[in-house]
Amino acid sequence: MSLGTPKPSPATASFSSAGPLTRGAYPELTLHALVVGYFLGALIALSIGYAALKLGFSIEGSELAAILGFGVLRGILRRRSIVENNIVQTIASAVNGASSGLMFSVPAIFILGYGAELNPYVIAFGAMAGAILGIAFIIPLRKHMIDFERLTYPGGVAVASILRAPGAGIVKAKLLLGAMAISALVHGFVLYYQAEYFDLFGWIDGLTGVDIFPEYLNGIWFVSLMTMGVGYIAARGGLAFIIGGFLCYWLLAPMVDLAGLLPVEAGEMVTNPSRLRVLLFQPVGIGMLIGGAMIGVAFAFPLLRSAIAAMQSADKARSLAASDEMPIRFLYIAVIASTILLGVMAVSSTSEVGLVRGVMMALLGTVWVWMSGIILSEAIGRTNWSPLSGMTLIAVTLLIIITQSMGGMDRGPAIVAAVTVGAATCVAMSQATDLMMDLKTGYLVGATPRQQQIGQMLGAWLGPILIVGLVYVLHQAYGLGSEALPAPQGQALASMVDGILGGNVPVEKYAAGAMLGALLSAVFGGLGITVGLGFYLPFSIVLTYSLGSLMREITDRKLGERWSEHKGIPVAAGLIVGEALVGVAFAVNTIVSAG
Repeated sequence: MSLGTPKPSPATASFSSAGPLTRGAYPELTLHALVVGYFLGALIALSIGYAALKLGFSIEGSELAAILGFGVLRGILRRRSIVENNIVQTIASAVNGASSGLMFSVPAIFILGYGAELNPYVIAFGAMAGAILGIAFIIPLRKHMIDFERLTYPGGVAVASILRAPGAGIVKAKLLLGAMAISALVHGFVLYYQAEYFDLFGWIDGLTGVDIFPEYLNGIWFVSLMTMGVGYIAARGGLAFIIGGFLCYWLLAPMVDLAGLLPVEAGEMVTNPSRLRVLLFQPVGIGMLIGGAMIGVAFAFPLLRSAIAAMQSADKARSLAASDEMPIRFLYIAVIASTILLGVMAVSSTSEVGLVRGVMMALLGTVWVWMSGIILSEAIGRTNWSPLSGMTLIAVTLLIIITQSMGGMDRGPAIVAAVTVGAATCVAMSQATDLMMDLKTGYLVGATPRQQQIGQMLGAWLGPILIVGLVYVLHQAYGLGSEALPAPQGQALASMVDGILGGNVPVEKYAAGAMLGALLSAVFGGLGITVGLGFYLPFSIVLTYSLGSLMREITDRKLGERWSEHKGIPVAAGLIVGEALVGVAFAVNTIVSAG
């Protein structure tokens, strides 16, 4: 630019046939980004929250938000700023951050039978406080984890690749929306005609007129494109989950039958697969979830040392680039205010808590969020695997211990108080890891960290409201912990709480599962949890999930991994969103019709 040419203002813009051309700085945190981020975040949070209650685990929402963001910003609004779309996916994923945090914890209260004692307003505001707490604690670590250590954050890199390929982003958005429409139609048909399950072995026996297959082999398939989509996205990462399910019904069940060790009820051996799951495989699976999560936490704990060193030098690093980060004073205020709100929430959760216990629970929650946020962010940055459920289990255990101090609280109030505060800490941990992954994306596309940090905080309040409402709607329609909505992580938490408070639980099965889960996770990070989910979940879900994984393997080999990433994954994401939204809509309709 010559010296005689005036420098254009950042706000100056003109228009072409392709849409607005912004001269100067690219728009980043704008009203468009905020509104679109809220809309997409709500869509994704409801979809992934529903899927989490069905399948026991959630998927990362940032990539889905980036694809949909291109469809709205570039395809509809004709806006072409990469960093603006990055803010959209940051806000949307912040809204979705509450889905895994609350879906892993709150269902336990309903499963244990104390849903009527839960105050939805308290838990929603507590989750908001937890979200801000997690964000405020993790921001000072950005430079250490991303600029200095250069942690990989594979999920953040994947989102950056979408943002840097705008043409491909639009194509992916179209594929996602098309698959979403197909999935919605199919699931609507399935629900309307109550055809959610197909018994393949029973169908074959009916055709032949001969009982070929033993009942416990279980050839019942869950008719669900969403489940296939999750399997496709997970690819080989879900192989251990599949193996766990097949191991139960097609290997262990026949072996137990041959040995004459099948469970006995009313004087008869149990061969029904649903009863076998409840009596045998489910308790072992819960133990594996707990044992695998605990060993993951133990292995990740040494990461605290390097992170603490980074916190000590955070002020110095911040002084070199103060304009890029949120002010440290604001973060101090956010931490203090969130801790106070956690205390208020603990005291308000039930009248038996009292001031002293409430303060203890708030301080424990704050310290645990700080430590676990560091561990989880480093773990996901290095391995793309996060032991979030294990951290939540430990947090609730510690909170239960506090409720039993000073004379002890009654069972119901103790469970409600501990899980309520535990849910807030779980949301905080989820937000911390989500923000760090989004900051990695921003680092790769040239975004301003402070803009992303503000965007994360602006998005964090909406998710708790949506997810708490979703939990109540789905529980009223289907019942959490039922066959329709197993809520595996909530079941695991409920079983652990039940055991701590002296409930009637199969301790030997939990212990055996915990040892097996810990051993598997010690060999390979997260293996005990994924195999345990295969034990825990209905085999019908495992069978359908395996189809998605098989399809991914076929497309990877025949069409190439690039095709799978650019075509297959957007389609799979659409299958998840379409079915989930129809499932939620049917739940609302069920409640309205009944009431």
